[in-house]
Amino acid sequence: MPRAQPETLTVDLPSGLHVSALTWGPEDGPLAVLLHGFPDTAHTWRHLGPVLAEDGWRVVAPFLRGYAPTGLAPDGSYHVPALVHDTIALHAALGGDERAVVVGHDWGALVAHGTGAAEHTPYAAAVAMAVPPAPALFPRGLGDLPLLARQSLLSWYTVFHQLPLLPERVFSAHVARLWRAWSPGYDPGEDLEHLAAALPDRAHRKAAIDYYRAAPRRGALPTAYADLADTWLQLPRVPLLYLHGARDGCLDSRFAARLVELLPELPARSRVEVVPSAGHFLQLERPDRVAALVRTFLAEVS
Repeated sequence: MPRAQPETLTVDLPSGLHVSALTWGPEDGPLAVLLHGFPDTAHTWRHLGPVLAEDGWRVVAPFLRGYAPTGLAPDGSYHVPALVHDTIALHAALGGDERAVVVGHDWGALVAHGTGAAEHTPYAAAVAMAVPPAPALFPRGLGDLPLLARQSLLSWYTVFHQLPLLPERVFSAHVARLWRAWSPGYDPGEDLEHLAAALPDRAHRKAAIDYYRAAPRRGALPTAYADLADTWLQLPRVPLLYLHGARDGCLDSRFAARLVELLPELPARSRVEVVPSAGHFLQLERPDRVAALVRTFLAEVS
């Protein structure tokens, strides 16, 4: 069956950020905001968006700050709290109500966790993929050493991204390599074309890499986001569905098991699922399975 084609939505946030988004579904439906990660775009939701629209959701998948046609960050901030601020502002700008949900993958997952942890979050539930809440990533003891040693090898690119200029110069070859390593056997041709359109020049590629450069530089966070500074390091206060690909070449799937141990600290109806035969971009590799899990969860929490 052909995929339903999205419409395009634009909105200017009070921060001065011009946001462009793909959207599916009825304008009067409950809001579902879908957030992409790196190196990816809003088109990553081309399978899940139409499915949720069939269930009556108003699906809005923004291009995150720095990814065209959304603008570059007007304040230069690519910190996660700035993205959480954008996500909360989108809820208000789009007239979302108490039924709204946020869905995120990769960096979008970190934003979904932070949005779900915000004290006055307007979202009723969160779905996150490929990156669990930060407490599941924190070292706990000597028994973690084998897992952390393997993950340090997988995460080599985070150190590479701290270098000035070089990641931008080799960007196209670099991100193609990441897609192949993170989702073995998946053909990312269509996704890399979308990425090239979203990051067409050095300024936009720098913005995408600056997400990584901003993460350890918490002291550079603009004061406008100070009240959200630690939300992305906490467990969400809303029900959470967390999905992880069993063959993820970016983040070891054993971190999902660590989140299972934290389920008693999450709100009721939270759950963790490892998706077989899927790598990092599980929403693209196993779209039917991912959609079924998300639909079931949203039906329970709505």
